[in-house]
Amino acid sequence: MAVQVEHQPTLPEGRLETEQLELQLLLEGIYRQYGFDFREYAPSSLKRRVWRRVQAEGTGTIAGLLDRVLHDAAVMERLLLDLSINVTSMFRDPSFYAALRGQVVPLLRTYPFTRIWVAGCSTGEEVYSLAIVLHEEGLYKRTRIYATDINEAVLESARKGVFPLDKMKEYTENYIRAGGQRSFSEYYLAKYEGALFERALTENVVWAPHNLVQDRSFNTFNVILCRNVMIYFDRALQTRVHQLFYDSLERLGVLALGHKESIRFTGVEDRYEEPNAAEKLYRKVK
Repeated sequence: MAVQVEHQPTLPEGRLETEQLELQLLLEGIYRQYGFDFREYAPSSLKRRVWRRVQAEGTGTIAGLLDRVLHDAAVMERLLLDLSINVTSMFRDPSFYAALRGQVVPLLRTYPFTRIWVAGCSTGEEVYSLAIVLHEEGLYKRTRIYATDINEAVLESARKGVFPLDKMKEYTENYIRAGGQRSFSEYYLAKYEGALFERALTENVVWAPHNLVQDRSFNTFNVILCRNVMIYFDRALQTRVHQLFYDSLERLGVLALGHKESIRFTGVEDRYEEPNAAEKLYRKVK
């Protein structure tokens, strides 16, 4: 008996090339019109996010979306939310925060004052998690946290410090696994169908827009956290951003990356030591 083989539908001749050209034109248009540079982001992830917005706006094609973006700032704002990487949670990867307590906090105790940069802070969950750790370790009052993101809309959300109540069970479990020292519920008030976190946790936080692709260093830091951001960048952009972080770190400063990220093949790997390779903690030694 003959076996019927199903073939995946193929795009018409030239269609893939047209899609690539449309995507390049869209990214170039965004850069020239609004100043946001996504041209060196990983294309596969970008393409999925762009098509999501094409469908939501009903433009049919990426070229149609480009026309809307260039003539309607509100469409650009919605697209920016799609293109910005906003997947996060409080005490995400609890083992990382346990390592932060055990290996980075003792280093910070040796300084009279510390500056920490959370690059790509999104809606702020990581910033509040870090603030809680520093508060419990008695270091918060002599620390300034700089929380930056390309997207001002998510920064505004982060400033408010209100997170979904239905996430609190997950966040509480993460907090306990990360070595939390109090009852997690002490840090927030259930209000307006959300969890409103203590204002004291952001007294020493500076929220500011910063574009890792285009902007330069704005200070020197004892710790830089940039976790699960650069996995969306191509190799050349990762190398440039790593140089930015290296230039922004004090000697013996700590760089923290996500579990799927690395400093290998960035040109600066020989300037760091690895106090904790599993948790992607790197210490600048040169």
